[in-house]
Amino acid sequence: MKAVAVFPDEREVKVIERREPDIRAQDQAKLRMLEVGVCGTDRELCAFVFGTPPPGFDHFILGHESLAEIVEVGREVRGFAAGDLVVAGVRLPCADEECGACRSGHQDFCSTGNHREHGIKDLDGFMTEFVVEDHRNLFSIPKELRNVAVLLEPLSIAEKALKEAERIETRLPWRRTARRALVLGAGPVGLLGAMKLVESGFETFVYSQEPEPNPGAAIVAAIGATYLSTQSASVERMRERVGHIDLVYEALGAAQIAFYVLPLMAANGTYVFTGVPRDEQLLPFETRRVIANLVLTNQAIVGSVNAGRQAFLDGIDDLVTFQRRWPVALNSLITARYRLEEFRVPLLRANGIKNVIQVAC
Repeated sequence: MKAVAVFPDEREVKVIERREPDIRAQDQAKLRMLEVGVCGTDRELCAFVFGTPPPGFDHFILGHESLAEIVEVGREVRGFAAGDLVVAGVRLPCADEECGACRSGHQDFCSTGNHREHGIKDLDGFMTEFVVEDHRNLFSIPKELRNVAVLLEPLSIAEKALKEAERIETRLPWRRTARRALVLGAGPVGLLGAMKLVESGFETFVYSQEPEPNPGAAIVAAIGATYLSTQSASVERMRERVGHIDLVYEALGAAQIAFYVLPLMAANGTYVFTGVPRDEQLLPFETRRVIANLVLTNQAIVGSVNAGRQAFLDGIDDLVTFQRRWPVALNSLITARYRLEEFRVPLLRANGIKNVIQVAC
């Protein structure tokens, strides 16, 4: 079978031939991969910024945003059958018995750093024709989501991050009735987070670098949110337009803008970081003002990585809701689909919002 593999030592990415995997344990399912989403993490892996092959290998198969069809199940598999559509989870737990997070099924909170991640760290990914996976790491997808289910993994990032923000807000001794959110970034994670925020009742603004008109801005307008561009509105002007900001959901990965927004949060506000900043030369930053705001106005900052099982389950429910409420906008998140052999186009010459490798029809 064919697969797209990264060779870190050789600094090469290419299509390889692999033996088709077989079920070796009765709790496994064999998957025919249908689609694999491409994101900034994949592009950094292809630029050899990070990425670790499985032990004993000099390469790893790329891809962590998946959609697959089950072709075979082991005798001990329950709840799944051949023909079912599924998405596979990305992060697997570490083996440390002292890691309470992993032992309780919350490997997204792994405390040792020894977790494994499909297509990223110590595990092959999904950009191949067939995969064998433990059925406990699979999520059943309704048929009605066939065209958008590959968005589940990036949506799960937003699900976890906003759930963390919701938990933090329970610290307040009253419940806010009107809430305003600012999303930093109009990529898939940002736009899916904006959909979640609008659905949750937030007045939502999306602040991104690309000037209007652009596909992301059109989606923002379609879901009833407001798009603002860094090209036409400085951070201070954006703050004047938005007003008080109760929640900042960062999905940009640009440290300078993220830090400039920090002092603009309202009292009792929450700031959630999900993006890992790229290399950039940072300008001076108002450290004293930020710390003073944090202390004097009870603000909270939290980082959120990857996503656990509940975030995927919540994401499935929300994809159904988004599909019914904003079908055109949701489908517009996927810019183009490419054949496996065309992997270099979305990986190395990215454009649009979400590009997808179509492994099988």
